[in-house]
Amino acid sequence: MSFHWKVLIWMVAGVLVGIGLQFGLDGPAYSGAKWAPEEGGIRLVSASGPASKAAKDGLVPGTLVTAVTLHRGSEQAETLPLTRQEDIDLMMSRCENGDVIWLEAGRAKPIALNLKLDPSSPRAKALAPFQFVADIFMALLKMLIVPLILTSIITGVAGVGAMKDLRRLGGKTFAYYIGTSLLAVLLGQLLVLVIQPGVGANLGLSPLVAGDMAPDASFIDVLKRMVPTNIFESLSSNGSMLSVIFFALIFGAFITRAAEPHKTRVTEFFESAYAVMIAMAEGILKLLPYGVFALLVGVVAGTGFSVFKPLLLYMFTVALALVIHACVVLPLILKFVGGVSPLKWFQAMSPALMTAFSTSSSSMTLPITLDTVEKRGGVSGKIGSFTLPLGATINMDGTALYECIGVVFLAQYYQSVGQFELTLAGQGLVVMMALLASIGAAGIPSAGLVMMLTILTTLGLPIEGAALILAVDRPLDMLRTVVNVWSDSCGAAVIAASEGELIPPEPS
Repeated sequence: MSFHWKVLIWMVAGVLVGIGLQFGLDGPAYSGAKWAPEEGGIRLVSASGPASKAAKDGLVPGTLVTAVTLHRGSEQAETLPLTRQEDIDLMMSRCENGDVIWLEAGRAKPIALNLKLDPSSPRAKALAPFQFVADIFMALLKMLIVPLILTSIITGVAGVGAMKDLRRLGGKTFAYYIGTSLLAVLLGQLLVLVIQPGVGANLGLSPLVAGDMAPDASFIDVLKRMVPTNIFESLSSNGSMLSVIFFALIFGAFITRAAEPHKTRVTEFFESAYAVMIAMAEGILKLLPYGVFALLVGVVAGTGFSVFKPLLLYMFTVALALVIHACVVLPLILKFVGGVSPLKWFQAMSPALMTAFSTSSSSMTLPITLDTVEKRGGVSGKIGSFTLPLGATINMDGTALYECIGVVFLAQYYQSVGQFELTLAGQGLVVMMALLASIGAAGIPSAGLVMMLTILTTLGLPIEGAALILAVDRPLDMLRTVVNVWSDSCGAAVIAASEGELIPPEPS
């Protein structure tokens, strides 16, 4: 059985088990707050669990709450006054597990409170083993971030910098790869800001409070923080990925300027380390079906089906952006820059694209892509053997687009349920990080999700949101891999045409 079918089967199993737990076991919404009605509102007597976590945002014993807003940011938004015990009971009966409510307490901004499962309920106890498995799987993904990014970027920069005799060809290749990836990121950002799938979404995630967030900073301040004062301290924290990426770029560039035998020794060391990290990533990602199963059981049993509505809108946004980039942006470049018929080129590339869809791996598709581009596309072996392996390593248009949309989607959610604000500087940071992270992404299934964790930690956002995205990632992974390979092949055609080493394909 192919891997993606295995993932899809376990996804369905996770939904079915979640349904069984949701309807078979009791699991009332729980906030951990005890209230005392009085004139003008209800006063908080004590707080534990989710309610105690909102203390940083102002929900402390003695707080007087006058009203509550349900489903803020959505079409079903509603504000209820709170003055009696009956009002409290009504509020809880109107909420589902995973809902975020906003308490009016005489502050400029309401206090966000997440209503999770009552930890003493049978359903919460039954979900504990699944949550344990999901937490371990997400921890394994986090473990990959720093070493995978460090070794992949150093290896890529050192390898390219050593090709001094291919500077003109390398310059054209990099210009195409960086240009198309940037267009993909900007397209994804535009669509997610227009469609806004995360605004008012019920994802069942805890809202951010002031103490959780990274400090406000301008884009210039972000650039200043890129330069690490202590690289070993940066390597010990997933939240310092900008510093790690900056160091990897500089280190890789200076490897090419080192004298022998040090240059070869260091290059071979990081190539070997990268090969080990790829093997480790492949091994961990083989656990993806079981991780997705545990995550979906928790989502469906804990929050119900309301979480899937915004996730479906998110999936639509990603799919629409991929289609526009693959069917409009890249064909226009192919036609007007390379002078190649997009339709004829698509027909010629169909074997490689079908392989990419079935494997979800641009690296595994590379032998087919090389053979197809040269034999069916008419690209010379010199151009194909240089551009395509490089493209499978650093040219990830679909991945860059997906990472940008996924991060902004989660940022929109946290912005609508807490105090987080996705500023213009933050959006610029997302664009830059999505571009850099896509360059460092390995060409293996679901590697883009590991890179997304990098951007979330840099923005100061919890990675628990990535767990939800992981639950619906597999179909999108298949689509974005097709876009990655399609962009690689278009790049080979454009560069071969500019070098006069392309025989345009005949219509089949």
